[in-house]
Amino acid sequence: MTTSSKVAVIGLGNIGQAVAGNMAKSNNKFIAADRNVEKAKELSEKWNTESSDIPTAVKTADIIVLAIPFGTIAGFMKEYAADLEGKIIVDPSNPIAPAENGGFKKIIGEKESAGEINKSFLPKGAKLVKALGTLGAGTLSDAAYQTPDRSVLFYATDDTSIDDQVEKLIHDNGFDAVRIGGIDQSIRIEVFGDLHEFGALGKPVNLSEAKQKV
Repeated sequence: MTTSSKVAVIGLGNIGQAVAGNMAKSNNKFIAADRNVEKAKELSEKWNTESSDIPTAVKTADIIVLAIPFGTIAGFMKEYAADLEGKIIVDPSNPIAPAENGGFKKIIGEKESAGEINKSFLPKGAKLVKALGTLGAGTLSDAAYQTPDRSVLFYATDDTSIDDQVEKLIHDNGFDAVRIGGIDQSIRIEVFGDLHEFGALGKPVNLSEAKQKV
């Protein structure tokens, strides 16, 4: 990622705060944005970075970490389509909801993935990567910057030209990056997938362990 690239973390729920907190640990400047502008301002002061409303963040940033619920992503892409052209959208969403008997249940078809569904709504000229969602929010914070071996975050994208930018973003979150393929592989890194903490993976893994699983 060039030094002029600007990252915005949009949506400051559990995943958004974990991503932002990790970036702040390595003194990376970014834009913290949320529909609750006062919340974004308060948290940005904690992270020693800047805040804005969502429309301003979309216009300003080059890379947008879209940490909003899966069910709201289609509407977001439609609303901001004109401002998203040429930008990288990082999608950590998981298509799940609380289950009646505890835990989570998938809210789309068994063989469908959030990545492929969200790709169908992608505005012209925008670039999509499924990333930063392979661990739960607590682990995403706790497993960052581990030593001596960093833990891994997997990612998937159809656009290999953005691999370097995505991998720098993941590195700036305190993890090693492993690309698993295109968006059609997204189901593997979403909840219940074989490369997700709440799937067959079961826990964070280091680079050598990750390469054996991919």
